[in-house]
Amino acid sequence: MKIINIFQKRAATGILILAVLASTFTACKKTEGVKPDTTTPETTTPTRDADKVPYYKLQRVENLAAQTDDQNPTTPKTEIFFSLDYKKEQPATYAKTSFWDISLSGLYNSFLGGNNNTDAANSGYQGPGKGGITIVQQAFDDVTAIPTDADFKTGKGLIGTDDKGSFGTGTGWYLYDFGGTVVGDGGETKVHVAYALGNALKLADGSTFPARTVIVKTASGDYAKIKMISCYKDVFTPDQMFTNTPHMYFTFEYVMVPAGSTKFEIK
Repeated sequence: MKIINIFQKRAATGILILAVLASTFTACKKTEGVKPDTTTPETTTPTRDADKVPYYKLQRVENLAAQTDDQNPTTPKTEIFFSLDYKKEQPATYAKTSFWDISLSGLYNSFLGGNNNTDAANSGYQGPGKGGITIVQQAFDDVTAIPTDADFKTGKGLIGTDDKGSFGTGTGWYLYDFGGTVVGDGGETKVHVAYALGNALKLADGSTFPARTVIVKTASGDYAKIKMISCYKDVFTPDQMFTNTPHMYFTFEYVMVPAGSTKFEIK
């Protein structure tokens, strides 16, 4: 992502960036796509209507925008709070409410977390949120099982860069190709590119890297599986992702099922 060009002062700042990273980045019958809501955030907390939660429907969010400053990549950016119930970004004043389910924080807002009230490291600490987050090495369409509660992590900024790429922090939702040789052809237009792993990714050596799926326990106790597709504006396939492609604009798809469910379904 120009996570990307974050790393363009590279030789001098590589160690600093590594430290920052280490501490932080089917078949369906109907697909519903939306752009992020750009209207003025509500000044009052909404009332949750469970009857309106889009259970069992494939949802799509395109170009959820984050602050981007390539000249000061390690400067902390404002954490983003997103509600899967309402399919929209929520204001920071909702941090200690149950009206958001995933957060995007850390380097380039590229690290995901859930909404949990028991973990002091979580922005929802001491609120009503009872969520968490995990990631599995399976394609979105193949994920049907709901993880156990013990599988969900409750901190902040937990899932970001994958170990297959540079500055990996474990099993992540994206691969950062620092030198442009893991996925790219080594040309200058393919260096410092971040590739979402929602779909299997073809590598430069001809092999295929398996897809990953993010799974969230929401603030209200429901479950969602998420396919991360891109962090580039209006670009959804690896062949169109380049060093200078506008970023960070998150695109992802998800399906929600109610609390108590034993499997993910699309109806």
